[in-house]
Amino acid sequence: MSKFTKELINDYAEKLLIGLTDEETDIILEEFDVIEQNMELIANIPNISEVSPMTHTLDNFEFILRDDVKEEGIEVDKLLQNCDKTCGREVEVPKVVG
Repeated sequence: MSKFTKELINDYAEKLLIGLTDEETDIILEEFDVIEQNMELIANIPNISEVSPMTHTLDNFEFILRDDVKEEGIEVDKLLQNCDKTCGREVEVPKVVG
């Protein structure tokens, strides 16, 4: 049974200031059903908790700069001299989100 109902979707749509027709609400409900089925399939994969997450979509990901865009870099220590606050080799910035 789906956790999503027409009332719930219409409530979210109203909060987001989106006007949905009954047809659009039905389409969204169908999409959520498919998403829930796929999430259930993933949750039931044996030993999934033992698998390490991937950092890239490809197993053999390798980042190499092309020769035509490669240029000399500036030392990190020189760059950090322009910063007001640093933490090791990182720049500290003010918190902007509550």
